[in-house]
Amino acid sequence: MSGTSHSTFSSDRIYPVAPAELFSAFSQAERKRRWFVEGEGWQVDEFAADFRPGGSERSSFRFGGGASYSNDTTYLDIVPDKRIVFAYVMATEGKPFSASLATIEFVAEGKGTRLVYAEQAAYLDSDNAEAQTADRKAGWAELLEALARHLDETAG
Repeated sequence: MSGTSHSTFSSDRIYPVAPAELFSAFSQAERKRRWFVEGEGWQVDEFAADFRPGGSERSSFRFGGGASYSNDTTYLDIVPDKRIVFAYVMATEGKPFSASLATIEFVAEGKGTRLVYAEQAAYLDSDNAEAQTADRKAGWAELLEALARHLDETAG
């Protein structure tokens, strides 16, 4: 593999909380760490976040003692309770394998909030955007489910 493949995808999900509550699960570093990088079988080697336009977030983690993965994020635009725009690079064992631009929107809907996630991705050294996109979508589906569990656990 020596090519670069590209894709665009989106997904959405409704959460039974107000936009401000859902937004805070992203904006508060200690909350985000719990649902974004922690989980059964995952070892978190590093998590640091500076949630502001121009700020960055870095996480490094591994599953079951396997390969090290990292996520380096730069926040480009933040509108509290409305929108987060960010760019991120994923790497394994220090070698980048994707670069993405993503937007998360928080839309009030009834007594809850619709989260709309959209991503444009470049998969480095890959000629198979379809498989890479399926993996990325599955990963985000798992994250959004972890977010739902976190919101359930912290509801009060």
